[in-house]
Amino acid sequence: MKVIIVGGVAGGATAAARIRRLNEHAEITVFERSGYISYANCGLPYYIGDVITDPEELTLQTPESFFKRFRINMKIHHEVISIHPERKTVSVKNLENGEIFEEKYDKLILSPGAKPTQPRLPGVGIDKLFTLRTVEDTFRIKEYINKNHPKSAVLAGGGFIGLELAENLRELGMDVTIVQRPKQLMNPFDPDMASMIHNEMRKHGIKLVLGYTVEGFKEKDNGVEVLLKDNPSLQADMVVLAIGVTPDTVLAKEAGLELGIKESIVVNDRMETSVPDIYAAGDAVQVKHYVTGNDALISLAGPANKQGRIIADNICGGDSRYLGSQGSSVIKVFEMTAATTGINETNAKKSGLDVDTVILSPMSHAGYYPGGKVMTMKVVFEKETYHLLGAQIIGYEGVDKRIDVLATAIHAGLRQPS
Repeated sequence: MKVIIVGGVAGGATAAARIRRLNEHAEITVFERSGYISYANCGLPYYIGDVITDPEELTLQTPESFFKRFRINMKIHHEVISIHPERKTVSVKNLENGEIFEEKYDKLILSPGAKPTQPRLPGVGIDKLFTLRTVEDTFRIKEYINKNHPKSAVLAGGGFIGLELAENLRELGMDVTIVQRPKQLMNPFDPDMASMIHNEMRKHGIKLVLGYTVEGFKEKDNGVEVLLKDNPSLQADMVVLAIGVTPDTVLAKEAGLELGIKESIVVNDRMETSVPDIYAAGDAVQVKHYVTGNDALISLAGPANKQGRIIADNICGGDSRYLGSQGSSVIKVFEMTAATTGINETNAKKSGLDVDTVILSPMSHAGYYPGGKVMTMKVVFEKETYHLLGAQIIGYEGVDKRIDVLATAIHAGLRQPS
């Protein structure tokens, strides 16, 4: 059996390793257009902020270590440029020498991930404007900071990357502003919980410009002018676009695969696409939300890893099913930790669910023992059945452990005590 995998990292590399564990004779090749096949995405902002100082700490596996351990061919700087389902081949371009060749497959796995959303705005291509998605992006930003010593930065977007990068740039001593159209940071949280994140960011000197629309960028005074709709512009030495990601599915579209939300790849619960012998995983696929059952895009490493393992099981003769993404996540916000799982109150009501919430303030450990710290917990449940639907926690210690327990309870279908 010959398996071709398009893209490494969470989905592709995980699928490759598990196929090898299940089938020692399979011929497995991974084509990755970047120079890195397995790296810690969440660590990238912390390399920029000098929290992680050794770039090798970001790399979980290299092509050499992968081949030595699993006998898997990892072809970096190779881009799959087209898929030919009718003859079960892919066309591949060697980005180092320009050579184009065709490779046959018995099974094909698509794990192209997502790309930073690039709005069609004036000035998007200027050299002081960055995106952060890959290791190469990280090195580019770090090199610019080391060479030019910028004193200020504007981040367009207040999601995971925006917050983590804002913290790290601030720790480097820069004047940091986050601007975005939504009036709150971190959409997985309800406004009452997000307000605590706002307070923590402001306490550490991050300026928040929320509810403003960015209309473009201009080079000005050796920096960047960020143009806002109906409001004065912002000035900075550098700008990072962190307004979200878009499924990278040009290959799938051209090959005639069925597409869904934002042209993501539609898969069934076996992670099979609409074309036989082609599977897909990761940020490029449309999934079911575990709580609501609605179609969703959930760009997190955990689901991508699970999907990669499920694909491997099914390719090797098993019958594994992906039940949906619950969206559990955790993020460091300076001294605080913020975590969420399931759906929040806002999205529950948008889905037509009749819900109620309870706010709790437990201690990180037993209250009678010194050193405990209070956390704020918001739990969302269905009124009629008391089934748990989601939870959000913000605090200092033990947040990750509590959200794990609640995520398990939601997955098990447990109820809020009446």
